[in-house]
Amino acid sequence: MLKITIVSGTKRLGRKTPKVGAYLEKLFKEHPEVQEVNLLDVATYDFPVMEERRGRLDNPPAGLDEFGEALDRADAIVFISPEYNGSYAGAFKNTIDYFRKEFERKPIGVVTVSDGRLGGVNASHDLQKLILALGGYAMPKKLMVSNVGRVFDDNGEVVDEHFEKSAPAFAAELLWLATAIQHHKELV
Repeated sequence: MLKITIVSGTKRLGRKTPKVGAYLEKLFKEHPEVQEVNLLDVATYDFPVMEERRGRLDNPPAGLDEFGEALDRADAIVFISPEYNGSYAGAFKNTIDYFRKEFERKPIGVVTVSDGRLGGVNASHDLQKLILALGGYAMPKKLMVSNVGRVFDDNGEVVDEHFEKSAPAFAAELLWLATAIQHHKELV
């Protein structure tokens, strides 16, 4: 049984990443091999600017241990970020910088959102480099959500045919990779 943690990474007003995160959470919960799904929203936690990693803090900010434990328990992780100024969101990076060992040897899927046609392609490349620096396994298949303002209706329902097909394929690929890695860990 797999445990999935989704990190929705922006604090900006009018943000769309929570809708994408909620949809992916629902998708993962529909899979019988998934035992637990945690959706962590960086705006909810609102950590201060990182001065030291979680493991080295005597007095961590409120919620930091809870956030870290959800990452630690996960068999696979999803990073969701909009593209801001050609890269991922600063609030996302600040949050991730509190952690390191929580990502090691875990498959991590990249989801980027953009109001434009390219779906956050620059942010997706930067996120994959970040994952490698953290010691995680960057899943090659990415989910880049173009024109995100047109993907969901006012009730959060998907109205975009491309996203309706690509999101389940992304989720299935991450679960396959997580299962393969979990199986290998059991063998060694």
